[in-house]
Amino acid sequence: MQRRKSAIFFLVLGICLSALAVALNVGWIILSFREVVMMILGVIFFALIITGLILNTIFLVREIRRNEQHDAFLNAVTHELKTPIASIRLYLETLRSRELTPERRAEFYDIMLKDSDRLLHTVDEVLQASRARTRDALTASERIDIAAAVREAAEAVTKRYALDEGEIRISAPASPLFIAGDPAAIQTVFLNLLDNAIKYSPDERRVAVRIRPSKGGKMVDVFVRDQGIGLDATEFKRIFRRFYRVSDRRAKPIKGTGLGLYLVRSIVKKHGGSTRAQSKGPGRGTTILVRFPAAETK
Repeated sequence: MQRRKSAIFFLVLGICLSALAVALNVGWIILSFREVVMMILGVIFFALIITGLILNTIFLVREIRRNEQHDAFLNAVTHELKTPIASIRLYLETLRSRELTPERRAEFYDIMLKDSDRLLHTVDEVLQASRARTRDALTASERIDIAAAVREAAEAVTKRYALDEGEIRISAPASPLFIAGDPAAIQTVFLNLLDNAIKYSPDERRVAVRIRPSKGGKMVDVFVRDQGIGLDATEFKRIFRRFYRVSDRRAKPIKGTGLGLYLVRSIVKKHGGSTRAQSKGPGRGTTILVRFPAAETK
């Protein structure tokens, strides 16, 4: 809050200085109209001052937004870490203080395992986001059956959210499509895409994944479409930024760190591919397209 107040103060100060500079310069020009050389120098000096003030204002606005995103990220990460830890602690205290039936114990163990998986997922996401900022080369490069990677990720997400069969539908060509890359990183891409699709589909959790070769067969396209809250056109690029989170305008904020799609874009880019978001508007679902270079045929 203190950082935000300071940034707002300097923003207002910059605007006031800009207005004062305009007033002084206009008055000075009127009084010194006959001194053409001085007027030209004054205009140049004035232009430099205004340019500096505008750049300063732009910087301050960006800093305000960045600070807000950082604060939201810290709050989200704190929640994502604190909630499973508190849950695990509660169940452990219950197990220690009470005699429970084997069935009840097994139920508690399952809940604690899910909470520990959630905790590990958050930690991994933060660590991967930190590594994604570097421009290091891929640590591994193997031929990957992209449909198999998607199905594996779908199984993990189905188990994580206890989805019914058919809530994630995968459509792929009969012939396998291969890409070259790091299997763990590619798995992270599809886990994050499917996880996002489920989280942002609060009413109708139906996700469709379509895999196809692009025209010419040089690329492999994967479309992940949900029936969720949708996007404004202004958000198509923003959702791939660090810490950016789309808010559900009809309900409470959706859990998450704002790193999932940033990781997707970073990993796909390292593999020589591209990402794109599509939506017909709020409430009409979202489609994320990831495109990878196809692996050379053997």
